[in-house]
Amino acid sequence: MTGTDPVLSTRALNRATLDRQLLLRRSPMSALAAVEHLVGLQAQEVKPPYYALAARLEGFTPEELSGPLGDRAAVRMVTMRSTIHLHTADDSLTLRPLVQPARDREINYFRKGLVGVDLDRLAGIARELVEAEPRTMKQLREALSAEWPDADPQSLAVAARCTLPLVQVTPRGMWGRSAQVSLTTAEHWLDRPSEPAASADATVLRYLAAFGPASVKDMQTWAGMTRMRAAFERLRPQLLTFRDENGVELFDLPDAPRPDPDTPAPPRFLPEFDNLLLSHADRTRVVPPANRGRTWQANTVYCPFLVDGFLAGVWRILGDALVIEPFGELGRAQRADVTEEAARTLQVMHPQESYDIRFGTVIP
Repeated sequence: MTGTDPVLSTRALNRATLDRQLLLRRSPMSALAAVEHLVGLQAQEVKPPYYALAARLEGFTPEELSGPLGDRAAVRMVTMRSTIHLHTADDSLTLRPLVQPARDREINYFRKGLVGVDLDRLAGIARELVEAEPRTMKQLREALSAEWPDADPQSLAVAARCTLPLVQVTPRGMWGRSAQVSLTTAEHWLDRPSEPAASADATVLRYLAAFGPASVKDMQTWAGMTRMRAAFERLRPQLLTFRDENGVELFDLPDAPRPDPDTPAPPRFLPEFDNLLLSHADRTRVVPPANRGRTWQANTVYCPFLVDGFLAGVWRILGDALVIEPFGELGRAQRADVTEEAARTLQVMHPQESYDIRFGTVIP
């Protein structure tokens, strides 16, 4: 970083990130193209990826994402931050090995339950089991416990999940379908051999295209990885550098959009755990400091909505109503715009059902 690096305000970072996240204006790209551009969607539950795309794509329907899952052009698996993501088939084969070091660290938390267990042998047995037929975690625990009766069953299943690229087979994850989580390997499900891990350098460039401008720590937070500084330094000659208002160095692609900070940002209804809110070490570009931590209470996580590009409250469907709970008072025009976006969200996601739209108590 030099003293001449331009400073990007919080609003400038907000608008740049929203643009790349397809949230300043809805994109005409396909669902699968959007999943690739966004380097995956958070998918800890079934519905969030669908709501994520409803907020981002013009003309989106849930079937547009359900179809690629059913056709095995997209899969659900553990990748970034050790959480379930929905990826294109191509990305599932290259991003999963990239983040393997995080899986190796996760196994260390379960070492006490794996005394005397040969992890290579465990991986081999687990692979045979899930490729013979998809297995639930319960079935994996039981089968592996038969091989290692003195080990902790949960630790055995976690070790299998961490050592193998396991995907959730359909119909799990498909819109309007229900099924428990059953697992097999990505290679078996896609009928394709494993591939080399994506390079750190290429992944940095993709991250910046979807989440930039960003710092090294931002990218590490998104990926759940460490020691990414070297990749940024290798790429430095082809990147632009900026500073945020706290003096932190930010990197960016030269031709990436950085809209005027006053560019209008319409309201958007996002799912719980949307990557927009989880993919930077410093989340103030989207989450005002006063609203930090307000999208969850105890073990309950709420869906956020944005006003003027920033987190402004939470929403949920309760019975026959979509209930909007802002963190502060909304102006008349803002309230009308939020109501209109809520109606659009319902029309896209639940066109055959009838819901009221209500404003709940303002959350203090």
